[in-house]
Amino acid sequence: MRRFPTPRPHVLGVDDAPFDKRQPGPVPIVGVVMEGADRVESVALGEFPVDGEGATEYLVSWIGALRSRPGLQAVILGGVTIAGLGIVDAEALADRLALPVLIVTRHDPAGSELADALRAAGLSHRLALLERVPRAFGAGEGLHLAHAGVTRVDAERLVKATLAKSRLPEPLRLAHLIGQAIVLRESRGRV
Repeated sequence: MRRFPTPRPHVLGVDDAPFDKRQPGPVPIVGVVMEGADRVESVALGEFPVDGEGATEYLVSWIGALRSRPGLQAVILGGVTIAGLGIVDAEALADRLALPVLIVTRHDPAGSELADALRAAGLSHRLALLERVPRAFGAGEGLHLAHAGVTRVDAERLVKATLAKSRLPEPLRLAHLIGQAIVLRESRGRV
């Protein structure tokens, strides 16, 4: 595991755009690279099928091909899924990218109904991936953090170095806003 003494880490925040579970096309995936909490360095767009297979492999390939990849020091995801029920294996993603992966949520995912949703969708084979999700802990008011490829102390340092306007890390907050604007033509709601 790597140590992160820098107060302004280069971090990629990844979030999916809003979508309808019945939509025929893929869901936009947004990545925002920032230095610290106040300097946007780049924005990237991808797409992933609703409830698609291979979320981890997709992210490894997509992030690995980004022009900004060589300078990245961490990846922050807004939850353990993309495009609905595409489960991300944070440990595998961290290993394959050789980068820390942080999973940030507003609510404690411990009581999540994700396992029930997988069963109901006929995706029980993904339950093993769900069991591999690192356990989250409270990292501040309204902020829960799970991590892979980095110590808890350094995971908290990385997140704190990217906080500014809200309780969410800025790269993730901006990815969320951009995703909403792509689909809804304007961002809205609490971010």
